[in-house]
Amino acid sequence: MSGPRARFRPPWWATLGTLALSGLFVTLGLWQLDRGAQKRALFEAFDTGTATAAVALPPGGSPLGPLRYRRVILQGRFDAAHQVLLDARSHDGQAGYEVLTPLLGDGEAVLVNRGWIPAGADRDRLPAIAVDTAQRRISGYLDTLPRPALRAGPAAATSPLDPWPRRLLFPTAAEIGAATGYPVRDFQVLLAAGEPDGYLRDWRPELMAPQQHLGYAVQWFALAVALVVIYAALNLRSRSTDPP
Repeated sequence: MSGPRARFRPPWWATLGTLALSGLFVTLGLWQLDRGAQKRALFEAFDTGTATAAVALPPGGSPLGPLRYRRVILQGRFDAAHQVLLDARSHDGQAGYEVLTPLLGDGEAVLVNRGWIPAGADRDRLPAIAVDTAQRRISGYLDTLPRPALRAGPAAATSPLDPWPRRLLFPTAAEIGAATGYPVRDFQVLLAAGEPDGYLRDWRPELMAPQQHLGYAVQWFALAVALVVIYAALNLRSRSTDPP
């Protein structure tokens, strides 16, 4: 006499829930794969752009687009009186700042990132960031200004009475321009390592590595598979014990 046969008749709500959740997990996995591909393209653009010939600055108001990480050569003089310390910029686990110094030339000023400098034990004492204001010619790499994932309001108050240098977290070019009194281009130039008057310049895209996105994608796909397996196993087991 044969034993009870397994029957697979799950309730509709279990099927609907499994389809919805597994679909969500697969969608998140595909999104992570896409993000990894985007990050891989940015790292490749950085390696290519920093190794190629210098380009001209983009026209005013234009996005960087394919010019991001390309090398540029600028002429002007640093405005030592209006510098910004980008706050919460760490290096090898140590807290510090990146120094943004406007370079004054013809037309709008360009924000030059002179590199990373450590913060002192006393947050009320800012590091000395003096710079020579003589006319000079510099080279660096075009990049966007750091931006938060979600901006809730202005970076900080920019009253004319606030002292310089100003410690800001995610300032915009418009906010810096309003504080300095002259127009500022909406990007930064990462000062090349061989240029004088710079600090630590270990320039790399500040992005999650593509391999991490791949790892997250695998986790989402694994959750989708595990959910389907659990759904099938629970419903087969429950139906196999039904009375004849």
